Amino acid sequence: MRFSRLVIEADAQQALSLSMHERLTVIAGVAPEVRKVLCDELIGALGSTRSGVHLELVDDKGGALTVFRPSSGPHRVLDVGNGDDVSDDYRAEDGRIDLLAWHGLDERRSRDLLYFDRSDVGRDGREDAVVNRLADIDQGLLWSAASRVRITEEELQEITSKVAPMGDEVVSKIERRHSATEVATEQAMRIQRLSTGIAVLAFGLTFPMWYLRPESALPMLAVGVISLVFALLYRARVEANRRAERSALAEAGADSYLGYMVSQVNEMFDDTEQRKRAAAMAEDHRSAAVHWTKVAGDVSVEWALAHHDEIQATAQLRRQLRTLGRVSTGSSEVDERALEVAHALVTHLARVKRAGRANESLPLVLDDPFGSLPEETRIELLELVERTSGPPQVILLTDDPAIASWARPRALSGDLDLVEPGRAESNRDEVAV
Repeated sequence: MRFSRLVIEADAQQALSLSMHERLTVIAGVAPEVRKVLCDELIGALGSTRSGVHLELVDDKGGALTVFRPSSGPHRVLDVGNGDDVSDDYRAEDGRIDLLAWHGLDERRSRDLLYFDRSDVGRDGREDAVVNRLADIDQGLLWSAASRVRITEEELQEITSKVAPMGDEVVSKIERRHSATEVATEQAMRIQRLSTGIAVLAFGLTFPMWYLRPESALPMLAVGVISLVFALLYRARVEANRRAERSALAEAGADSYLGYMVSQVNEMFDDTEQRKRAAAMAEDHRSAAVHWTKVAGDVSVEWALAHHDEIQATAQLRRQLRTLGRVSTGSSEVDERALEVAHALVTHLARVKRAGRANESLPLVLDDPFGSLPEETRIELLELVERTSGPPQVILLTDDPAIASWARPRALSGDLDLVEPGRAESNRDEVAV
């Protein structure tokens, strides 16, 4: 999201209108006390408290919005593309139009995010020091070492995931089921032999007794039947144990216990090879980690990769400043200060670039952040801002004549917009609400 135009109603007859470049707008010749007011108005215009401040905005996809905030009357948001009133889409819980709240920002956070001055330099202290230290290292050597650690780590994880793929619980379950099946089968065979003998004997005696002593025939018949029932019950027990064993084998992907044992033997040999490979890869990973520590010190690879862009940008700035020779050999402190400012700017621009809703960019207001750096260094940092902006849109306020001189020819070529005192339009008729 970026400003296209900002109109501030001074009173009933006058209004200050500022048209802004999509990438970089320089507002020059502005004293510190006036800069503070303008910065507050620029950021506040996106909030909910600025009556009399009207906006024309364009999002990163090219959609245009107009925000009307009359001093009396309801505030509205219009979609320029189709003319629809979309005020309700940007209405906060208190009922007021608030574009910052729509992007998930409260007043304090929006000020920290959208405003940058020289006091913000070094605010991230420790992280800045680490980034600067890593930027001093040969970048090819640094990222080669980081890549080696990441590759060996991934390969080690892949190999170790293949070692002993079958869990101890599954193996134990199969062995328990198989052992229970074997015991049940052995018992069933003994009972079957005994029951069969008893049943044959009982049935063999039943018929003679039927003729000799009928009252003794029925008990003998019952003994034979009970013997057969016992044999059948033990047979059913064996089948139940076999089903449980087949179920456990199926969990391990085996059709039979013999097949399972063959696969276990094969896996034992494969596992031995995998463990040898895992040990070798673990040694490679350890060696890569040791090399990384020698190169980068006590910094994790994950942290360095997460801050890759900042480190690369800082390293590039160091090369540019040293190559150009814009700082004398006796002023290394100024050189370090320039690098500190450059790094802080790059970091802040990166944050604002995706700070909005759905990674939408938001405008960044710079309040004369270069301070007392040498003029040539200030110009180099200006060119850095120019290259990095768009998105996010950058609005730079300053009273530095060197910056105004730098901006004038670029404004003529359309690379940026330059606003200087006496040149901004003040015409109440420009605003139609």
